[in-house]
Amino acid sequence: MQLLLLLLLLLGACGGAPRRTFDGSTFRDGPVAFSVPQAPQGWRPVDVTSGSLAYRDDAHGASILLNGRCHRPDEATPLLALTNHLLIGSTAREIVTQETVPFDGREALHTKLRAKWDGVPIAFDIYVAKKDGCTYDFVYMGDPSAYDEGSRSFEAFVSGFRTLPGSGLVAGPAGLRG
Repeated sequence: MQLLLLLLLLLGACGGAPRRTFDGSTFRDGPVAFSVPQAPQGWRPVDVTSGSLAYRDDAHGASILLNGRCHRPDEATPLLALTNHLLIGSTAREIVTQETVPFDGREALHTKLRAKWDGVPIAFDIYVAKKDGCTYDFVYMGDPSAYDEGSRSFEAFVSGFRTLPGSGLVAGPAGLRG
């Protein structure tokens, strides 16, 4: 019985999908691998199932989401369409600024806007970038009255983002997967 239990533990440790890990600066989940600076003081981590990392900035009434996902190399969805996808469900959108900015050796679409979500005013600061077959979304959303101060910390955090070697699509016997 003990031998069977040991064998099952070893098989579980050796096989299966790569595990999602985050040590405070390095995130890995299958083909997605990146580093970020230490989260600003006052941000507390939040567990999410539909994103890579999330934080809550209680002092500024804001939530922060960082998501990385890899896709087929021929996916050519423009950054603007990817940004608009993040805003599905919002109404009364008013873009404050929208510009292409340098980002981890590529370009990102950086959008600041105000909108309503279920009738509640929300301010957004969004970066969307694509690199090596992966798309990265960074969203800061919160109370418009405390937005400016919180958004500065968010932008400093995002500026420290770096993809890691080996991130992106992985070639395997069945072709590309990610």
